[in-house]
Amino acid sequence: ASGITTEALAEVKADLVRWFANEAPAVLLDPEVALPGIVDSRVIDRDTGLVVGMDASGYETVDGLRYTRHVPGVDARRVRDLGGGTAKMLYYTRPDVQGQDSRVADEMRSLIEACDREGLLLIVELLTYKLDDETDDQYASAFADLVVDGAALAVACGAKVLKLQYPGSAEACARVTQAVTGVPWAVLSAGVDHETFVGQVKTAVANGAAGAMAGRSLWKDCLSMDPERRHDLFLSRALPRLRELERAVEGR
Repeated sequence: ASGITTEALAEVKADLVRWFANEAPAVLLDPEVALPGIVDSRVIDRDTGLVVGMDASGYETVDGLRYTRHVPGVDARRVRDLGGGTAKMLYYTRPDVQGQDSRVADEMRSLIEACDREGLLLIVELLTYKLDDETDDQYASAFADLVVDGAALAVACGAKVLKLQYPGSAEACARVTQAVTGVPWAVLSAGVDHETFVGQVKTAVANGAAGAMAGRSLWKDCLSMDPERRHDLFLSRALPRLRELERAVEGR
């Protein structure tokens, strides 16, 4: 956010881990602000898994297609050095025009192999998007196919865990499960409200998804700049949402 210093943002993220994310099985943190400070200061619990994000904000566009920006200097070895046992990388995909010989497929294969060499699991996150010459209706009608086919492309490139957009329906979730041939996939929250996301997770899990990876849907209205207020909101608002999400994943 504008007007907030890096130090202040780092403290907000530390509190997010301290009062909230330590209750989750794992937490995704960025190497630009949150790391290595949160590890060095021992804010993160020993039994909370650390996932290190390798993608930077924004993207580059080449011939109408989006490509992820990498955090400078953060490769598989650096993830290890930061204390991560798992890495996460975002890829923008349009599998209707990008096949196994495309740049994005090459980038996926290369990073998956690099993480394998370091003994790291790579979570492959996929986001599809509307092309410039595509209408909203055309994109909406193609969306489920784009999620399904993008997942299949990532698995063909060697992905072992997928973080995917909710494909829109129970039937589409079942198609994703069939397309990934046993590779676990989780639903991402995409910033939707918590109630909507819980419903999506229940549908996805009932149709083969392995779980959920959530962020803003849990804590986006808890980031007060006042530390005491932040603490109260994480405990009273975000933590109950996490518990509800856990129940949804477990089918309860």
